[in-house]
Amino acid sequence: MTDRFDPTPGACDTLRPGLRRVLAPNPSPMTFRGTNSYILGEGRVAVIDPGPALPAHLDALLAALAPGETVSHILVTHSHVDHSPLARPLARATGAPVLAFGDSAAGRRADLAALSGLGGGEGVDTHFTPDARLADGETVAGDGWRVKAIHTPGHMGNHLSFAWQDAIFSGDHVMGWATSMVSPPDGDLAAFMASLDRLAARPEAVLYPGHGAPVANGPARIAKLIAHRRARGAQILAALAAGPATPGQIARTVYADTPAALLPAATRNVLAHLIELADKSLATPEGEISAQARWHRL
Repeated sequence: MTDRFDPTPGACDTLRPGLRRVLAPNPSPMTFRGTNSYILGEGRVAVIDPGPALPAHLDALLAALAPGETVSHILVTHSHVDHSPLARPLARATGAPVLAFGDSAAGRRADLAALSGLGGGEGVDTHFTPDARLADGETVAGDGWRVKAIHTPGHMGNHLSFAWQDAIFSGDHVMGWATSMVSPPDGDLAAFMASLDRLAARPEAVLYPGHGAPVANGPARIAKLIAHRRARGAQILAALAAGPATPGQIARTVYADTPAALLPAATRNVLAHLIELADKSLATPEGEISAQARWHRL
């Protein structure tokens, strides 16, 4: 799958009538080839996920517009630094409003945010503030296009997906090239699973993710991710059956084939699973929930 997705950063690729993609030049182990910025419609268009604060990417987005085209809306799936920081510069350049579920604290689970020693906050655009908030189910329409906002928290509390025609712009919630990172307190696995169930119940077939290639069979991919997360939870419970352990110790066991550079991200995913298991009274930490605590199976 990975060798089939290698677009040129900055180039404007037409994916289907009324939809273009411009890849940001920010490849990494967490962003794959870079962030996908989508241009929706023709004439007065929407930009979905303007991406990181890179002047070259701003120039590429503006250059992708046809003569006479203008940007009427800027839609942000969530406020991680690879998705939202360019929203404000793009708004200044075009006069378009920035729309999102809320700032970086919106939708976050309050009991986790209040904990000390939890860590987290990976890559959060702490300065992000939209011009207008989009509620779950709210519709936004422009020149020949219409999208419906779907609140899909889990990867981040303010994460939105956008339904359009037979497709969903799924941000970082569902991608084809990798599973999504869930890092508390901004990430919440219980919410992530509920959002997967919600997307699975929808009729749209195609997914346009924040990173990587379009997913032609979205329902199959979502079902695979649900099964993967359930299996991972079972692995973590099995690891705890051998005795108390920290998230890092568990990660080295259940992510045995993961490169060392990605183990910190794997550890955050383990912590998210442990918190979900604690919610279900299946595991408990010694003392307060934290990234360093030893956890026991109940």
